[in-house]
This record gives sequence, C-alpha cells and structure tokens, in this order.
Amino acid sequence: MSVSIRLSRGGAKKRPYYRIVVANSRSPRDGSFIEKIGSYNPLLAKDDANRVVLDADRAKHWLSVGAQPTDRVLRFLDAAGIKERAARNNPSRGVPGEKAKERADERAAKAAAAAPPVEEAPAEASAEA
Repeated sequence: MSVSIRLSRGGAKKRPYYRIVVANSRSPRDGSFIEKIGSYNPLLAKDDANRVVLDADRAKHWLSVGAQPTDRVLRFLDAAGIKERAARNNPSRGVPGEKAKERADERAAKAAAAAPPVEEAPAEASAEA
C-alpha cells in the first residue's frame, strides 16, 4: 500500500479549510485516512501562526516509513524544516505561446502599415540652422 501525505478539503463553499492527512494514495481526496497530522487554513494571513499547524514528530515518522508528500504539503514541510524541497526552475514559463507570438506579429504588421511614412525634409532643415 502506497501512503501519501496530502490535503483533505473541508469547510463550506468558497471557505476552504484543509486537514493535512496521511492516507492511502488510492483513496478519494476527502475519503478515509490513516491519521490527521495537521491543518491548513488558506483564509488566514500568510504570517499567521495558525495558517499551517503541523505535528512535526508524526510527519517525520510517516516520512521515515516511506510516505510521499504532495507538492503543497512538501512546501509546508520545507517551511517547518522537516524535509527539504528541491528548487525548481522553469525558464520557459513566461515565454508566450505560438498563437500569442502570431497575434503580436500581426499587430506589429498592422501598426507598421497604418503609420504614416516619416519625412526627412524637416530634419534636414533643422540641421542647416
């Protein structure tokens, strides 16, 4: 049985509240779990101490027996100093896609066609003065 440390959603509509649970990776998101090891309330301020509450001893135990944390839980574990999260780098994240590049090229072509031709005569007159 593969075990994961993940979030289980609770709370009302548009008012999320999550439990950090250890569960079988094949069970549903909000289904049965093995153990609750913490909670996460995204509605609280980022610097609030109650935003993420985590039982560090139990988290270390489950990591030692092979439980795999999800990406979000791994961020919490890294912030608590329990498990280090590898830095990621996606240099192509901000690069526009093919369609956006085509639209930008079309806009540039229309702008160049609509712009009046630049006359050089006034520039020569100011140079002589």
